[in-house]
Amino acid sequence: MKGKLAFLLCLTMTIGVLVGCEASSEPKETAQDNQEPITLDWYVNYSWFVTGWGDNLVSKTITEETGVSVNFITPMGNENNKLNTLIDSNSLPDIVTIGWWEPQLQEMIVNDMVYPLNVLADEYDPLFYEVTDETVRNWYTLSDGNIYGYPNSTLTPEDLQEHDNLASNQTFLVRKDMYEAIGSPDMTTPEGFYQAIVDVAEAFPEVDGKAMIPIGAHEFNEDGCVSFDQYLQSFLAVPYEEDGRKIDRNTNEEYLRWLKMFRRLCQEGYISDDVFVDQRTQTSEKIAEGRYFCMLYQRTDMADQEKILYEKDPNKIYIAVDGPKNSNGDDPVLPVNGISGWTLTLISKNCKDPQRAIAFMDYLLSEHGQQLVYLGVEGETYDMVDGVPVLKPEVEALLNRNREAYDATYGADNTYWMLQNIAMQADWKPEAVEPMKQLEEWTYPYVAYTGQYDASIQENSNLGRIYASCRELWGDVLPQLLLADSDEEFDEIVSDYIRQRDSLGWDILMDEMTRQISHNKQKLGIE
Repeated sequence: MKGKLAFLLCLTMTIGVLVGCEASSEPKETAQDNQEPITLDWYVNYSWFVTGWGDNLVSKTITEETGVSVNFITPMGNENNKLNTLIDSNSLPDIVTIGWWEPQLQEMIVNDMVYPLNVLADEYDPLFYEVTDETVRNWYTLSDGNIYGYPNSTLTPEDLQEHDNLASNQTFLVRKDMYEAIGSPDMTTPEGFYQAIVDVAEAFPEVDGKAMIPIGAHEFNEDGCVSFDQYLQSFLAVPYEEDGRKIDRNTNEEYLRWLKMFRRLCQEGYISDDVFVDQRTQTSEKIAEGRYFCMLYQRTDMADQEKILYEKDPNKIYIAVDGPKNSNGDDPVLPVNGISGWTLTLISKNCKDPQRAIAFMDYLLSEHGQQLVYLGVEGETYDMVDGVPVLKPEVEALLNRNREAYDATYGADNTYWMLQNIAMQADWKPEAVEPMKQLEEWTYPYVAYTGQYDASIQENSNLGRIYASCRELWGDVLPQLLLADSDEEFDEIVSDYIRQRDSLGWDILMDEMTRQISHNKQKLGIE
């Protein structure tokens, strides 16, 4: 899940009151009481989501308790193409889950293609107001007074204060045996980092007959590369604002100092050309082979590969260690999810039974529903021991060994993540086990709430065009900086970037983002 600025529709969009269902003056039975069999079509806008419904324990149990079966629909290939086709043909399925930043969200709302959830709740199932968070509802309530989608994976500042087991996904990872073989060096300074890379390349030129890759990263795309921009900036504690004004973190002096070190490594051949072109599939294969020495990487994105390595040899896994730091040696500032969450789930106006759909959403959002999607079925996947859920050994073993088989058999541990409440689930969270335990717990002291910096720029506006152009500019500039032939050329590229950025209307964009950040802080009660 990426912590980047995106098009958060709910904060800025001003629209008129849309046509919707009027609340009935006569009370009706709660739709959850209806358990007649029904199949709801649920579109999930991620091609990688391939888990079905009805074969594993959790989905079977949910259907038994609600009467609802789910037919998941996912794109084959490009997500935007599939979603745009559904919108253009007015054929949205019953339920839709998309990223909260997706521009199609606005299109669906403005074109009256989705129900206001509050209207459905008022008419059919007021349980909605009990199982959802008021702060989150207010955040996503638009100027017409309606909330059209409910997010998953949200955290408020209060959630972070109340739980000490909420982790960031951003980690600096090294291969344990290689790191220890070169003396577990200090890699918190550019000089120490550089020397560690040189030393490990000399000591381990190959991994099982294939070239060892000193540095791995997430894929480069049109916006840059999160490993070499956002994650590195998090570890360097690069500020988001200065004197109350939003700033460009990409021009921070500490950040550019570290980028110059990576430029030198690249020039000397220690950063493989593959890093610039590999997609997630290729990167995952290389992680599973243990070919990278170090990575600024999302720990959950390499969990399956980490478990493969652990099963082969626990000494050849990746561990989290102190990574890049700024000149002051400040601790990293590692983001957790903000109040925006990750995805939004909406109910389409094409829904064959909106009463059952809102009731089904409320069921999944309830404490009972969250226990099911997270822990599974008591007595079958876990037992309560002294008031604490404990996974059964065979269930835990499969979860840690083969996630695909686990999903197919049990379907818990947020296999169905579309409405997960990570703050609620934190109260039942079993103690993490290796090899992921160390990666997760390493982040605990450094987590920080940064949701106030989620900005909202409408795509089809002048500001939206400025924002898109500035992101694309950085996407072009970042690899140029890493591939520059000298520090002097690096400096010239930075200067040219700033000139181009400013000519695109950067100051206007920063004015708007500053305004929104100030507004966000007020809504969240942050000084």
